[in-house]
Amino acid sequence: MMKTKYLLLSAVILIVAGCGDSKQNKTSMDSENKTLVDTEKEITQRPLETVLNERKMNFLENASEEKKQQSAAGIESIRQNKIQENALQVGDTAINFSLPNATDKTITLYDELENGPVILMWYRGGWCPYCNLTLRHMQESLPDFKKYGANLLAVSPQLPDSSISTKEKNELEFEVLSDLDNRVAHQYKVAYKLTDDLIKKYQNGFGLSNYNGNDKGELPIAATYIIGQDRVIKYAFLDPDYRNRAEPVDLIEVLKTLK
Repeated sequence: MMKTKYLLLSAVILIVAGCGDSKQNKTSMDSENKTLVDTEKEITQRPLETVLNERKMNFLENASEEKKQQSAAGIESIRQNKIQENALQVGDTAINFSLPNATDKTITLYDELENGPVILMWYRGGWCPYCNLTLRHMQESLPDFKKYGANLLAVSPQLPDSSISTKEKNELEFEVLSDLDNRVAHQYKVAYKLTDDLIKKYQNGFGLSNYNGNDKGELPIAATYIIGQDRVIKYAFLDPDYRNRAEPVDLIEVLKTLK
């Protein structure tokens, strides 16, 4: 009789323990599923950031130490020169400008503002893979921008001929403007001088001076503004790291508040 009680007690303990393990396993599986859902949600909501980070990780894993050091030094130089802090900020009045588009038609900022808010985005050039990824994602979001009455102007220091190539390659339906010698970029204080190592690297690698029509070795930082019809800057994304860009969904959220 006593032996039977011990056997029954052991069975109960095993069942209870099994239930505990089952609950723990279920909790673990639920946690893993939640993580996967959260990850998928994050990728869905911030697709540009996701692809840019993938590109960045690929560079960090495969580039030579020399290239990684040159890139890091270039970003640090921008920080040291306080380009981000000195650039036009939210609340500042946007400076008017007129620039040629890819077909050499003159586009004027204040004229564009007559039709609605303007997303003003600088990119380095068609030679920059991070820029091309950004331009494509902006194109995908263009219907949403227009839904809230906004126009997108993308500006780079490259010559109009290079802008045509960039526009055609990425099938862009928004204006791609040429800011020769970074004239407007200097007015908005988003232009900077490359380090000597990067000037040499870019010149030897793809001929930066041929893209920009000069040998000044100047580029704009990753800068994106939303300008309201009152000509005041409502949003400013300014980053010394060229691998970081404004996420379209963030731009849309700001545009919603301007309706």
